[in-house]
Amino acid sequence: MSDDFSPKSDFLATLVARGYVHQCSDFAGLDDRAKTGDLTAYIGFDCTAPSLHVGSLVQIMLLRWLQRTGGKPIALMGGGTTRVGDPSGKDESRKILTLEQIEDNKNGIKRVFSKFLTFGDGAKDAIMPDNAEWLAGLNYIDFLRDIGRHFSVNRMLAMDSVKARLEREHELSFLEFNYMCLQAYDFVELYRRHGCVLQMGGSDQWGNIVTGLDLGRRLGTAQLYALTSPLLTTASGAKMGKTAQGAVWLDESLLPVFDYWQYWRNCEDRDIGRFLKLFTELPLDEIARLEALGGAEINEAKKVLASEATAMVHGREAALAAAEAARQTFEEGAIAESLPAVEIDAAEVEAGLGVLAAFVKAGLVASTSEARRQIKGGGLKVNDDAITDERAILTAGDAANGMIKLSLGRKRHILLKLV
Repeated sequence: MSDDFSPKSDFLATLVARGYVHQCSDFAGLDDRAKTGDLTAYIGFDCTAPSLHVGSLVQIMLLRWLQRTGGKPIALMGGGTTRVGDPSGKDESRKILTLEQIEDNKNGIKRVFSKFLTFGDGAKDAIMPDNAEWLAGLNYIDFLRDIGRHFSVNRMLAMDSVKARLEREHELSFLEFNYMCLQAYDFVELYRRHGCVLQMGGSDQWGNIVTGLDLGRRLGTAQLYALTSPLLTTASGAKMGKTAQGAVWLDESLLPVFDYWQYWRNCEDRDIGRFLKLFTELPLDEIARLEALGGAEINEAKKVLASEATAMVHGREAALAAAEAARQTFEEGAIAESLPAVEIDAAEVEAGLGVLAAFVKAGLVASTSEARRQIKGGGLKVNDDAITDERAILTAGDAANGMIKLSLGRKRHILLKLV
C-alpha cells in the first residue's frame, strides 16, 4: 500500500486506521468495490483444535469489521482441508484427525464465532459453509484435469510455505503440497456459490491466496482480491495466543474468564495502543488518550483493554466480574469467588493434604518437583501467605467459606473448592 493511499470505503478506512492491513492485491479496486456496499469476503479456518485462540483474533476481527461496515462475511470451515493440513509456517506435518474429531472441533469453533458475527439468511448476515461440501466429493482425475492443469509446480515450489520447509530439509508430504490447490479452489467455489470476491488471512497466507486469484482468472471468475494482515507478535517478539501455561483459548471451558482477562491485563506497555486498536472497538480518539497515559496510569489503560477484549468474547457481565475479582485479589488481598476454581473432596483436605500435591491438583504446577523449586524461590502462597516448608499440610482450617486460595507468583491464582 502506498503511503498516499487514502481509502474512501468505511471498510478499508477502518482496517488501515486500526492497523489490520499488511498487503492487498489491488487497494484501489477493492476500495471501489467496498464503496458499493456489495462486498463478500471470506477467511478459512481449519478445524484442528476444539476452539480458536487469541492468535486467530485478528482474522475474526477482520470479518467482524467487514460486517459492521456493510459487507457480508464468510467464516469458511475447513472440514475438507483439515484432512490435508496447511504446511504454512510449520516444520512438520499435522496430525491426521478422524472425521468425528474434525466435526467436534468445528462445533467448538462455531461457538466462538457466534460471539462476533450475526448469522442468518439476510443479505449481510454471516454464513459458515464447510469446504467438505465440495472437496469431499471431488473426483481426483477430474480435479487434476480441470483444476490441476492451471497450477505451475515451479511457482508452487517458490511459495514461502513450501520453500522454507524444503530449505530446512524438513519433509513435505505430497498431501500437504496439494493444500494450496485446494485453498485456491475454495476461493473459486465461494465466488460461484456466494459471489465472494475477497479472501483475507495472515501474511503467511499471501502465496496461497494469490494462487486463488490466479486460478479464478484462468477459470473466468470476476476480479478477485487478496488482503492480508500482519503476523502479530508482542513488543518483545512473543507469539500471540501462547503463554508458558499454554494457548489463550477463546472458549471459557478451555480457559477461565479470569485468566483471559489477566492475559490482556498483563500485556507489555508498548503494546497498549496497538492492541486497543486491533482487539477492541473503542473509538480511535479514546485509544489515543489511553495510549498517552504514563507512569502508574498505564495500568488503567491495561484494565480497559482487558475488560473490553474480554467483553467481546465472554460478554460485558463476565468481563466486569473478572475485573472485580482482579481488584479484590490484587488490591484488597481478598479471596474473590469468581477466581478459577478446582473442586476437591473435602474429606481429602480434612485428612490432611500435602501442599505439593495441592498445587499439582490445582494445575498451577506440573509436578511436585516443580512445586519444590517454586517454594525455594518464594513463588507459592496459600491464602496469600508464602509457603516455606515443602512438607506443609493443608487442612479444613485453611478453608474460608469452603475455599482455599492457592497462588503461583503474583498473577496466577486458583481456588480449591471443598465439596
